[in-house]
Amino acid sequence: MVQRHSRRDFLRYTAVGAGVLGASLGTANGAHAADSGGTSVGGEGPGPNPPGNPWARAEYISATVRAPHFPNRWFDVTDHGAVAGGVADCSGAFRDAIAACHAAGGGHVVVPPGDFLTGPIHLLSNVDLHVSDGARILFSQNAADYLPAVLTRFEGMELYNYSPLIYAYEQENIAVSGSGVLDGQADNSHWWPWKGKKEYGWKPGDPEQGPARDRLIAMVEAGVPVDQRQFGEGDYLRSSFIEPYRCSGVLIEGVTIVNSPMWEIHPTLSDHVLVRGVTVRSHGPNNDGCDPESSRMVVIRDCSFDTGDDCIAIKSGRNADGRRVGVPSQDILVEGCQMRDGHGGVTVGSEMSGGVRNVFVRDCEMSSPNLDIALRFKTNSVRGGFITGFHARDITVGQVAKAVIDINFYYEEGPGYGFNPVVGDINVERLTVQKATQSLNLQGYADDHIRGVRLREVDFGVTAKVPTVRYVDDLVLDNVTENGRPLTLAPASAA
Repeated sequence: MVQRHSRRDFLRYTAVGAGVLGASLGTANGAHAADSGGTSVGGEGPGPNPPGNPWARAEYISATVRAPHFPNRWFDVTDHGAVAGGVADCSGAFRDAIAACHAAGGGHVVVPPGDFLTGPIHLLSNVDLHVSDGARILFSQNAADYLPAVLTRFEGMELYNYSPLIYAYEQENIAVSGSGVLDGQADNSHWWPWKGKKEYGWKPGDPEQGPARDRLIAMVEAGVPVDQRQFGEGDYLRSSFIEPYRCSGVLIEGVTIVNSPMWEIHPTLSDHVLVRGVTVRSHGPNNDGCDPESSRMVVIRDCSFDTGDDCIAIKSGRNADGRRVGVPSQDILVEGCQMRDGHGGVTVGSEMSGGVRNVFVRDCEMSSPNLDIALRFKTNSVRGGFITGFHARDITVGQVAKAVIDINFYYEEGPGYGFNPVVGDINVERLTVQKATQSLNLQGYADDHIRGVRLREVDFGVTAKVPTVRYVDDLVLDNVTENGRPLTLAPASAA
C-alpha cells in the first residue's frame, strides 16, 4: 500500500499529538540560492544520470573511484633510523623515509612489526604509508609536537592549528594501508579533556577548548582572512587523526584506528577517495569515524565503526565559512559497512553549509543499544545549505536507542537565524529493523518544510513511541510497517 502525504496534510501534523511547533521563522536565503540550479542526481560532473534510476550514479562512483597505483619500491622506516619499542621518537625517520620515497618517484614506506613512536606524519605525492601486520604507530601525546600549525578545519571552519596526526596538503596519489594499528594515544589525560567535559577527564579549572572555539567562530562570522586565524599552543583545539586536505587519489585501507583526539578519517576538499576495510574503535569526544567534508567521488566500503560520535558524517563547512568556501560534498557511496556504537550510523551534518548531494548507502548493518540513530540528518537555520539526493537501500538495523530515521532542523541553534536549510529527495528502501524507540523523527520548520521523503519496503520492527512528523511535504510510504502493522499517519486534526 502506498500512502502519500501532501503539503496540506503536514502543515500542522504531529504524530505525538502534543507539543508546540516553532513560530514563524527567519526567511530562507543563501542556502536556497545555492541549490537553485542543483538537482539530486544529474547535472553535477560527468557520469550517468538516467531519469528514474539514481543508482546508476552509484555504480559510476563505484567504478570510477579506484585505489591509486604505487611503484614497486620499498622504504623501511628502520633503514632511516626508526627504532621499535614505542619509546624512541621516530619522527625524523618517518619524515626521511617519506621524502626518499617521494624523491624516487613513489612507492611504499613500510612500518615493520613493532611499536613506533612518532609525531605527526605528513604524506607526499605517490607515497603509500604501509603499516604491516603486527606494527603499531604510537602518536605522541605531547601537543607541542604537532606544531608548527597547518591549514586545517576545526568543526568545519578553516584555520591554522595543530597538525592532524597523519596529514597531506595538496598531494596526489597517497595511501595509508596495511593491517597494522594507528594509535592516537588520546585518553582522559591527553587530548580528550580539552573537550571540557568531566566524563573525558576534564576538571574545573583545567584548560578547555571553549574560549578558542568561540574566538574562531567570531573570526569566521567577521570574515577574518584564514591566514590570520592562527591557533595552536594554549588554544586546546583538537586535531583530526587522518586528514588529506585538497588531495586527489587517496586510499585508506586495512588499518585499525584507535584512541583518536577527534574526528578519525577526515578527507577535506579532496576527490577520488577510497576508504576500504578500515576498523575504527575510538570512544572519545567528537570521535566520528569518517567525515568526508567538501569532498567528491568518495567510496567508504567494508569498514567497521565503533565510535564515540557519528560513525560516518558527511559535511561541507560550518555557517559563514561553509558558505564562503561554497564546496559541497557530493557523489559519495557507502557500502558493506558495519556500524556499532555511535550517535548516528550514517549522518549528514551538522556542518553542511556548503551543501550535500548524491549520497548512496547500501548493504550496511547497524546495531547497538549505544547507537542513537540509523540515518541522521542534522541542521538548523544557522547552518543553511542543502541536502538533496540521499538514497539508502538494503539496510539491516538490529536496534537503535532513538529514532531509525531522524531529519531534524532543531539541532543546536534551531530556527530563526536567517539561513533556513533546503532538505529533500530523501529515499530509503528495503530497510529492516528489529527494535527502536521511534521509527521517524522528521521535524522541519513552519516556513521551511522538509521536501520529499520516500520510504519503500521498510519494516521498522518493534517501536515504543509513535512517529514525529512536522512540516514535511510529500512523504510517501510504500509498504511500510511498524509493530507488525502498516504504518499510517494521519493529520493531527483527524486524531
